[in-house]
Amino acid sequence: MILIPAIDLKDGQCVRLKQGRMDETTVFSNHPLDMAQRWVDEGAKRLHLVDLNGAFDGRPVNGEVVEEIATAFPDLPIQIGGGIRDAETVQAYLDAGVQYCIIGTKAVEDPDFVVQLCQQFAGHIIVGIDAKNGMVATDGWDKVSTVSAIDLAQKFEQAGVSSIVYTDIARDGMMTGPNIEATAELARAISIPVVISGGMSNMQDIHNACSIEDTGVIATILGRSIYEGTIDLQEAQTVVDTLARGA
Repeated sequence: MILIPAIDLKDGQCVRLKQGRMDETTVFSNHPLDMAQRWVDEGAKRLHLVDLNGAFDGRPVNGEVVEEIATAFPDLPIQIGGGIRDAETVQAYLDAGVQYCIIGTKAVEDPDFVVQLCQQFAGHIIVGIDAKNGMVATDGWDKVSTVSAIDLAQKFEQAGVSSIVYTDIARDGMMTGPNIEATAELARAISIPVVISGGMSNMQDIHNACSIEDTGVIATILGRSIYEGTIDLQEAQTVVDTLARGA
């Protein structure tokens, strides 16, 4: 299990939202690069970046900040989501040093686009599935589709997707615990590795996430919990590594 700190970017700042609402913003740093350095110093093995403005605008908005972070940590895997709607944007991010691009809204609107990207950028494409009551949400979580999370994920079984980041919107930023049951159900329904996101709040949640590793869950994204100090990243990764050795 890999623990992945999230750096959500809005107007060049590092923020956290509640349930994806742009009007429920908490600013944690005016210097995202410094925040990235903090998580690297605490042992982060990967970073999860989100261009929140980009997710709503449908195009990269905080690309310069993303490139700055990728340049500063060339050996650290970085994944970026938010506003990636064409191959040119993927190429630009990979050229900047980002390792994975997360496709969300476009994956719902045009699944064939994901297949094409996987062929063009093999090993670098992640699908982000953000769900509300099991149904996929798009456009910065502003719209809820009629497609279920499991049905969407199964469309990419043979596409070559690196992993799927699954977020339960109702839990995101609320620190009420991740949706373990829904994540495990999704992971069991597909062969693609799954990353759990949304709601992590304490070490019990970490243990709960580890308990479904056997379903295909490979990583956990941490947001508000590490910013507010209810989870210590370094301590949590040590616990996760210890559990893995004892498995």
